[in-house]
Amino acid sequence: MKSAYDIIIKPIITEQSMEQAEFKRYTFQVDKNANKIEIKKAVEEIFDVKVSKVNTMNVYGKKKRQGRYPEGRRPAIKKAMVTLTEDSKAIELFESMG
Repeated sequence: MKSAYDIIIKPIITEQSMEQAEFKRYTFQVDKNANKIEIKKAVEEIFDVKVSKVNTMNVYGKKKRQGRYPEGRRPAIKKAMVTLTEDSKAIELFESMG
Protein backbone atom coordinates (compact mmCIF):
# COMPACT_ATOMS: atom_id res chain seq x y z
CA MET A 1 0.00 0.00 0.00
CA LYS A 2 1.38 3.39 -1.01
CA SER A 3 1.40 6.25 1.45
CA ALA A 4 -0.19 9.58 0.59
CA TYR A 5 3.26 11.12 0.14
CA ASP A 6 4.13 8.48 -2.49
CA ILE A 7 1.04 9.41 -4.52
CA ILE A 8 1.36 13.22 -4.37
CA ILE A 9 4.84 14.03 -5.70
CA LYS A 10 4.84 17.86 -5.77
CA PRO A 11 2.59 20.86 -6.44
CA ILE A 12 2.71 22.46 -9.87
CA ILE A 13 3.25 26.20 -9.51
CA THR A 14 2.48 28.13 -12.71
CA GLU A 15 0.58 31.32 -13.48
CA GLN A 16 -2.44 29.37 -14.61
CA SER A 17 -2.48 27.10 -11.54
CA MET A 18 -2.16 30.10 -9.22
CA GLU A 19 -5.17 31.77 -10.88
CA GLN A 20 -7.18 28.57 -10.36
CA ALA A 21 -6.23 28.55 -6.66
CA GLU A 22 -8.66 31.44 -6.14
CA PHE A 23 -11.47 29.02 -7.05
CA LYS A 24 -10.11 26.28 -4.73
CA ARG A 25 -8.66 24.30 -7.62
CA TYR A 26 -5.10 23.04 -7.14
CA THR A 27 -2.69 21.20 -9.43
CA PHE A 28 -0.28 18.45 -8.36
CA GLN A 29 2.17 16.10 -10.02
CA VAL A 30 1.11 12.59 -9.02
CA ASP A 31 2.33 9.01 -9.37
CA LYS A 32 1.71 7.64 -12.89
CA ASN A 33 -0.12 4.58 -11.54
CA ALA A 34 -2.40 6.46 -9.11
CA ASN A 35 -6.12 6.61 -9.83
CA LYS A 36 -8.59 9.37 -8.95
CA ILE A 37 -9.78 7.70 -5.74
CA GLU A 38 -6.23 7.31 -4.42
CA ILE A 39 -5.41 10.93 -5.32
CA LYS A 40 -8.54 12.19 -3.53
CA LYS A 41 -7.72 10.25 -0.35
CA ALA A 42 -4.08 11.39 -0.42
CA VAL A 43 -4.94 15.10 -0.76
CA GLU A 44 -7.55 14.85 2.01
CA GLU A 45 -5.05 13.10 4.29
CA ILE A 46 -2.09 15.43 3.67
CA PHE A 47 -3.86 18.81 3.68
CA ASP A 48 -6.92 17.99 5.87
CA VAL A 49 -9.44 19.30 3.30
CA LYS A 50 -12.54 17.94 1.51
CA VAL A 51 -12.16 17.16 -2.20
CA SER A 52 -15.19 17.34 -4.48
CA LYS A 53 -13.63 16.50 -7.85
CA VAL A 54 -10.38 15.18 -9.36
CA ASN A 55 -9.34 15.54 -13.01
CA THR A 56 -6.21 13.80 -14.28
CA MET A 57 -4.10 14.02 -17.42
CA ASN A 58 -0.95 12.41 -18.74
CA VAL A 59 1.61 14.94 -19.95
CA TYR A 60 4.13 13.52 -22.39
CA GLY A 61 7.74 14.72 -22.31
CA LYS A 62 8.83 17.30 -24.85
CA LYS A 63 11.73 16.71 -27.20
CA LYS A 64 14.79 18.72 -26.21
CA ARG A 65 18.39 18.99 -27.39
CA GLN A 66 21.53 20.68 -26.16
CA GLY A 67 23.85 22.06 -28.79
CA ARG A 68 24.76 19.55 -31.46
CA TYR A 69 24.00 16.50 -29.35
CA PRO A 70 21.18 14.15 -30.28
CA GLU A 71 17.65 14.88 -29.31
CA GLY A 72 16.41 13.63 -25.95
CA ARG A 73 13.13 13.72 -24.12
CA ARG A 74 11.94 15.25 -20.87
CA PRO A 75 10.23 12.78 -18.56
CA ALA A 76 6.49 12.19 -18.91
CA ILE A 77 4.36 13.03 -15.85
CA LYS A 78 0.79 12.70 -14.64
CA LYS A 79 -1.03 15.83 -13.43
CA ALA A 80 -4.08 16.00 -11.18
CA MET A 81 -6.34 19.04 -10.85
CA VAL A 82 -8.12 18.81 -7.51
CA THR A 83 -11.24 20.89 -6.77
CA LEU A 84 -12.19 21.40 -3.13
CA THR A 85 -15.71 21.74 -1.71
CA GLU A 86 -17.14 25.20 -0.97
CA ASP A 87 -17.01 24.74 2.82
CA SER A 88 -13.45 23.36 2.79
CA LYS A 89 -10.51 25.50 3.87
CA ALA A 90 -7.86 26.58 1.35
CA ILE A 91 -4.46 24.89 1.08
CA GLU A 92 -1.89 27.17 2.77
CA LEU A 93 0.94 26.04 0.49
CA PHE A 94 -0.66 27.79 -2.51
CA GLU A 95 -1.88 30.80 -0.51
CA SER A 96 1.66 31.76 0.49
CA MET A 97 2.83 31.64 -3.16
CA GLY A 98 0.21 34.00 -4.60
